[in-house]
Amino acid sequence: MTSAASHDLAAHFDLRHLSDAFYDDPYPSFHALREHAPVKRMPDGSVLLTRYADVIAVYKDPKTFSSDKHEEFGPKYGLESKLFEHHTTSLVFNDPPLHTRVRRLIAGALTPRHIAAMEDGLIRLVDGLLDAMQARAQRGETLDLIESFAAAIPVEIIGNLLGVPHDERGPLRDWSLAILGALEPALSPQQHTRGNDAVRDMLAYLEGLVARRSAAPRDPEIDVLTRLIQGEVVTGSDGATERLLAGELLHNCIFLLNAGHETTTNLIGNGLRCLLAAPAQKLRLIDEPELIKTAVEEFLRIESSNQLGNRITTVETRIGDTLLAPRTQVTLCIAAANRDPAQFPDPDVLDIARSPNRHVAFGSGIHQCVGMGLGRLEGRVAISRFLARFPNYRLNGPALRSHRVRFRGHLALPCALLG
Repeated sequence: MTSAASHDLAAHFDLRHLSDAFYDDPYPSFHALREHAPVKRMPDGSVLLTRYADVIAVYKDPKTFSSDKHEEFGPKYGLESKLFEHHTTSLVFNDPPLHTRVRRLIAGALTPRHIAAMEDGLIRLVDGLLDAMQARAQRGETLDLIESFAAAIPVEIIGNLLGVPHDERGPLRDWSLAILGALEPALSPQQHTRGNDAVRDMLAYLEGLVARRSAAPRDPEIDVLTRLIQGEVVTGSDGATERLLAGELLHNCIFLLNAGHETTTNLIGNGLRCLLAAPAQKLRLIDEPELIKTAVEEFLRIESSNQLGNRITTVETRIGDTLLAPRTQVTLCIAAANRDPAQFPDPDVLDIARSPNRHVAFGSGIHQCVGMGLGRLEGRVAISRFLARFPNYRLNGPALRSHRVRFRGHLALPCALLG
């Protein structure tokens, strides 16, 4: 792309009006913005940040850059809507003290020790899915890496964490896609309706599940729902127990199911697709399976599952040469930051051994993803065991991208398993 074309692309970029070409490959736009308009003012008055250093600075200053979304989501969803109720109550879109209370309760069940204890069960789950895929392939059936593999893993893992009975997990993926789809910068009436319906149906289901679990609690060390219901003793509070309110509990269960599902599905699907596009790196990972840890970090960097974050300024502040008024909405372009050449040499090249790799795919600061350790484990086990079983896999149909700007992944990856 010529310098003039790059400048023109940045000058006319609008996050609410994107072309099909952008959804297929957003990175030329992000490169142009980072070079010509790294603090890009959108037509609606918000700003989009694409430099790594700026994104990190915002993450590290939660007092100046709030995560509260009442001002943004009120006009977007309607103050009486289920989507507004959900997204202004869940962990990710709140500041302390609610954020602190919820995060502490969840983090206690996702310590490194707890996550390590999940590995054997995760391996059994992945191997069972691979067995089923191989049997279907031998029968000549069409296989989809997303439906049959990538999406099936996190639904089971998060379902296990919350103790959702296996025969009740069917609607979880569709609910998740509908609720997260409503976070897109430009929202269609259909997305709005689907999102509200999904929140309503999910709340109704969870109310029943919470009632059952309250009547028959499980070990709070391994059952996150029991832990959230019972609360925990607050250090230095003379034995006082801190619990979530009923609405806070339900909406943060929705958050856990959604966040743990969509981003991990994308990590696994994006990683397997990246390896097909970089055959030398795929062969290296097969020959050196110990590189799976750095490979997963590289998949997270080069094709970030979550591409955008949001904040709002609480006071007048400056980013670079741009002065921002109080209550300015700020969009953090995680995907652009993760391909910033000032931080990552050859940023558009997949390097499964890249080190250091200080990507921001999981955010940073107090809002760094509470489940990142579990997501990393799922990615490592899923991709490494898939490669060991099917090293010569290939696509045998068009890959279908989900046309969303916030979450980057696939709706379908039709494949042939060649052993």
